[in-house]
Amino acid sequence: MQAFISGFFTSLSLILAIGAQNAFVLKQGIKRENIFIICLICAISDALLIFAGVFGLASLVQNFSIIKQIALYGGFLFLLFYALKSFHTCFFKDLSLETNGENARSNLKKNIILTLAFTWLNPHVYLDTMILIGSVSTKFKDENLIFGVGACLASFCFFFALGYLARFLAPIFARPISWKVLEFFVGLIMLALAFMLIFTSF
Repeated sequence: MQAFISGFFTSLSLILAIGAQNAFVLKQGIKRENIFIICLICAISDALLIFAGVFGLASLVQNFSIIKQIALYGGFLFLLFYALKSFHTCFFKDLSLETNGENARSNLKKNIILTLAFTWLNPHVYLDTMILIGSVSTKFKDENLIFGVGACLASFCFFFALGYLARFLAPIFARPISWKVLEFFVGLIMLALAFMLIFTSF
């Protein structure tokens, strides 16, 4: 039980920080757009990385610098692109359609690709989910599997809570100006994270 609780709260403490992935899930939750599949992809991806760390693959990643470099520069370019896209949407796009859930068209394929990109092109996901959680799990030796299950459950609970509770913010976004503020906020987060990747390696 101690291993399970430790895994749950270790994972939860790492995932609570506002990041590119969380900001994207929050935005889609407010729009009520493909939120179930988005949350499911995030949670399953976390589970794969958590168990990879728990079973020792973190050390393998650390030993191959080419994997780090691909994740680092790929993540930088993706986050920079998305930041510029958010700023463009904020300043130049008519967001009146965003205020009407009936008029907002869901693009499942696009959202799946974006969710996978936010998850797998972010080096901090590997640092937090695989390396740090994997390192903590070594304290439990024979119970590392239970630790991993607890960590995965925290991820599932967090993403689905974030995605589905975000809909309660919908009344605030009844006006286009609210969406512009959100896009600007998301753009700032993406831009900051992009340059943090360059100046801080993992």
